[in-house]
Amino acid sequence: MAIEIAPGKTRIGWIGTGVMGSSMCGHLIAAGYSAIVYNRTPDKARALVEKGAKLADSPGAVAAASDVIFTIVGYPSDVRSVTLGPGGTLESARPGSILVDMTTSEPALAVEIDQAARAKGVHAVDAPVSGGDVGAKEARLSIMIGGEKAVVDALQPLFSAMGKTIVHQGPAGAGQHTKMVNQVLIATNMIGVCEGLLYAYRAGLDLNVVLQSVGSGAAGSWSLNNLGPRMIAGNFEPGFFVEHFLKDMRIALDESRRMNLSLPGLALAEQLYRAVAAHGYARKGTQALLLALADLSKIDWSKSAG
Repeated sequence: MAIEIAPGKTRIGWIGTGVMGSSMCGHLIAAGYSAIVYNRTPDKARALVEKGAKLADSPGAVAAASDVIFTIVGYPSDVRSVTLGPGGTLESARPGSILVDMTTSEPALAVEIDQAARAKGVHAVDAPVSGGDVGAKEARLSIMIGGEKAVVDALQPLFSAMGKTIVHQGPAGAGQHTKMVNQVLIATNMIGVCEGLLYAYRAGLDLNVVLQSVGSGAAGSWSLNNLGPRMIAGNFEPGFFVEHFLKDMRIALDESRRMNLSLPGLALAEQLYRAVAAHGYARKGTQALLLALADLSKIDWSKSAG
């Protein structure tokens, strides 16, 4: 590797300072890396600027001033624009620099970026994450990585500052495919979590007491133990947006069709989450599925919360 990753030496660029990105970049700054950041809404980068980051006015400006350029944005179209578009990171990236996309995006786009980067002497890695806002804040993310092994190995100090489970899955696109596996698992699990809580409510049980029993047994899951208490408290603010989860499920369904794979559970979950968005909860957290399912049984969750 031409670039040695080290605090005080490696310059970090960060594009996308939303619910998760701000915390993730903050960990790198705390670890001693200088950072230059960009967000379409500059106000959302204020917390990082207060920690010492410099604010850039374009993705290209971030890339020109950085050795490793991270992106974590909303949709594959945003990844394409920020990375491959006019004024994007690849246009300004220097040979030997590294593009790390941590957005949950399309595997084929990760391969396209890798090929375009190689043509310019730039390295590219796809490294989507799981763990939500809590995992980002506590540096406990699971990071699923696709790309050249030597490049991935060199990035370990940076990944270690943000995550706890860091696994190289294979070549370009493998990280995104692994994230699709993650989202398929979450999608149907969320149905079970919500239906279980609705059953407990209708049966007249104390929901918090129920969680004490089922959360540590065979039915336990990250979603139940982390999002269950939020649902019970009536907290549907986003750790991960419904509209972004819909995007992820669409990618997974498109990939499954391409592979001639039938995933009826995922298809059901995607339809239910479409109903969540239709109820006006697209910008709420994925736990808002509970509200749409409660409506099917005429349960007013605002009266049961707490």
